[in-house]
Amino acid sequence: MQRKRYYYLIKIQFLGYRLHGWQKQPDVKTVEGLVTKTLQWAMPDAKFKILGSSRTDAMVSAQESAFELFLDNEPLEDLDDFLAVFNLNLPQDIRALAVEEVDAKFNIIQHPKVKEYAYLFSYGKKNHPFCAPMMANFIFDLNIEEMQKAAKLFEGTHNFRNYCVRVSENSKFEREINKAEIAENDLFSASFFPKQTYVFHVHGEGFLRHQVRLMMGALIQVGKGELSVEQIQQSLTGTPDLQMDYIAPASGLILNKVGFKDL
Repeated sequence: MQRKRYYYLIKIQFLGYRLHGWQKQPDVKTVEGLVTKTLQWAMPDAKFKILGSSRTDAMVSAQESAFELFLDNEPLEDLDDFLAVFNLNLPQDIRALAVEEVDAKFNIIQHPKVKEYAYLFSYGKKNHPFCAPMMANFIFDLNIEEMQKAAKLFEGTHNFRNYCVRVSENSKFEREINKAEIAENDLFSASFFPKQTYVFHVHGEGFLRHQVRLMMGALIQVGKGELSVEQIQQSLTGTPDLQMDYIAPASGLILNKVGFKDL
């Protein structure tokens, strides 16, 4: 008898501060590990596997991420009931947002999508400790106007060889950035946030390892006067003598949205 397989796209959000990224690893808590464990509780007799849309780093959070659920033999009887049971058993720092059935042609890795990242930060005085899980705090002055000029240079198609780590022979350095800007933060608020905070918006179809955090690190160096706007422009040509090496802290980075085209 041929096995019947069912496919579901599940949107989730999570606070990454205590987690070691998406990918399951031994002896540490990860998003994939906790999601898999919860699904085993929610569907104790089911045979399944999951595949994430991207691998976030340790301490990185997600306002909206996604994974694909491959379920063998029996489909989910009621999607709303499944979502309720799933959320009931998930830890408090992970929440399922939505579930929809997709067909076998859908591939969460290869399907065209746009990822929207937001890097939340403040500067000057030290923040309230409650800010730490989702906002980077730089306790020195920054020239925000120069950082804004430099951020706009990332928009368009460029060679991001100087903005990645763990390069392989198959790495594709030419990437298109649809949006890159620094603005006052209007995405998140809390009573313990500083009066003025900022967000670095980055939108694109795909990113190299640590690319967004290296981009943010370069902007911080611009804000401190350690790099010029002209050097940022030159670094996007792929010239090897401008390798960026300051990786901004992970806790400020948020995967804000994953949009799948034609879904």
